[in-house]
Amino acid sequence: MIHASFPRALPARTRAAGFTLIELMITVAIVGILAAVALPSYKNYIKRGQQPEAFNALSDYRTKMEQYYQDNHNYGDTTGTTCATGTAYSTWNGFTPNGAKYFSYACVTSSTGQAYTITATGIAGQVKTDKYTIDQNGNRATTFFKGAAATANCWLTSSGSC
Repeated sequence: MIHASFPRALPARTRAAGFTLIELMITVAIVGILAAVALPSYKNYIKRGQQPEAFNALSDYRTKMEQYYQDNHNYGDTTGTTCATGTAYSTWNGFTPNGAKYFSYACVTSSTGQAYTITATGIAGQVKTDKYTIDQNGNRATTFFKGAAATANCWLTSSGSC
């Protein structure tokens, strides 16, 4: 039997559901740090996926230019402007490959028609403004990369060095 003078037990305090402000701030800080690290890596990953369009097209055009040379003993006209001028080569001498999305292409010859340079210029995506070249000797170069002039004797992909 319980006597009336004994105090009754107090109900246990229940904790409110949810997060405290400090827990929320810590979570936001962690997500911010992860985003700061992940976003540049993701952009670099996307860029590396877009670059092969240029590399493949430049290599393909170089092969076609060598075939053109075998047939014509020059790479195009001698005004220093037009590569592969023959009408028999009209399926590719406009230097616009099917399905090109990220680069535009151009080719110029030397004043003697015995040399050329093909250029791929980024026009969209993460490669916008990047420029890659190849010449009659197979010399590859990057002249513009990640928004700045470059002087690399290779096709740069993700870093600023060959």
